[in-house]
Amino acid sequence: MPLAITPEATRFQQEVKLGRVLIVEDEELIRETIALALAEEGYEVFTAEDGRKGLEFISKIGEPSQAEAITFDLVILDLMLPYVNGLDLCRLVRHEGSNVPILMLSAKGTETDRVVGLEVGADDYLTKPFGMRELIARCRALLRRHRRSQLQVQESALRFHEIVLYPQECRVTIRGEEVNLSPKEFRILELFMSHPRRVWSREQLIERIWGPDFMGDSKTVDVHIRWLREKLELDPSRPEYLLTVRGFGYRFG
Repeated sequence: MPLAITPEATRFQQEVKLGRVLIVEDEELIRETIALALAEEGYEVFTAEDGRKGLEFISKIGEPSQAEAITFDLVILDLMLPYVNGLDLCRLVRHEGSNVPILMLSAKGTETDRVVGLEVGADDYLTKPFGMRELIARCRALLRRHRRSQLQVQESALRFHEIVLYPQECRVTIRGEEVNLSPKEFRILELFMSHPRRVWSREQLIERIWGPDFMGDSKTVDVHIRWLREKLELDPSRPEYLLTVRGFGYRFG
């Protein structure tokens, strides 16, 4: 399905791209006014006029492996939408694991309404009617905080050649693809990447990963190393990352 880009956004999007924004708003005048204002600021703008069309966009968030995937830097979401309401759309975004900033719009301005919106995952809440300058300022603030947070995550990442480990997200990528690791595998890899080229004996790994009260067989270390090699190495029989040091143990790199 082609992306719904507003004519106003198309006019400006070739000039400066400060980010990609999705607006889900059923009131045409409000939707077009916000789209024009953001496009003039330099944002690339996408719009949906009801919850069902918004769902088509939002269901693609967090699917980077698919060709039709869409990455948004900000979602502006009306609370009261036809077909699917804003609260349910917000829940879906968070359920999918996306941390894209969400600014919720609503004519309901009571404290309870604001609390509910924030508790389902919105980052900010703006009551109608609102000034366009305030909306743009809130968008800038949300994007600023999100990018600062993303930068902190990137700076804390452990990198070794093609492997990147994100400790705060418990996530690992290799050659740009995300790898699904068990908690023990993740902790072993994190330990190795924190001390590259250091040799670890089975006993040291057992103590650091399984704890001093572990009563099982130390060969469990070998099993986990084999599993890690199968997930990380191009050729597990000739490893490049997880190396065996005969008579001593294992080292990384």
